[in-house]
Amino acid sequence: MVRLDKIVTKAGDGGKTRLATGEPVSKASARVEAYGAVDEANSAIGVARLHTGADFVLDPILGRAQNDLFDLGADLATPETDPPPAFEALRVQDAQVTRLETEIDLLNETLEPLTSFVLPGGAPAAAHLHVARATMRRAERAIVALADIERVSPEVIKFANRMSDLLFVAARWANDQGRADVIWKPGANR
Repeated sequence: MVRLDKIVTKAGDGGKTRLATGEPVSKASARVEAYGAVDEANSAIGVARLHTGADFVLDPILGRAQNDLFDLGADLATPETDPPPAFEALRVQDAQVTRLETEIDLLNETLEPLTSFVLPGGAPAAAHLHVARATMRRAERAIVALADIERVSPEVIKFANRMSDLLFVAARWANDQGRADVIWKPGANR
């Protein structure tokens, strides 16, 4: 169980933070950037959920996604080291990736077929989910950049990729199952 008693610690006033292992790092490190971007995507989903509470299919999926994004952040905040940390690190599991794939398929099976790229917009929930998707894509890029310099599990990268896919399909679902999507018209304003 996580317990947070004191929020203002002033420990980060010098531009440093601590990873889950207790190791101090710069707040500008690639690892902090990666889990910070995940936190931003999670926050964007929270805003989208202000508009999805009545959707008994989509809202629970988004709730699970938010919880799993915290798992992803915890995984990223705990470097994979040899030897491993003295505690059992929370790691993203392949079953979480599989669940995302199942939920993507569930939402996607009733969507109108795509005839072009989708512009971000439409219903409020869809617009916010597109912001979450774009933010998750940035998080995915930050995770890949981290993986270029430090060890990151393949499940973490797959999970980040599937999460952005889920958010795209969720945005279409929120747009009247794709019927209210805003479709890109290439060269329409030339």
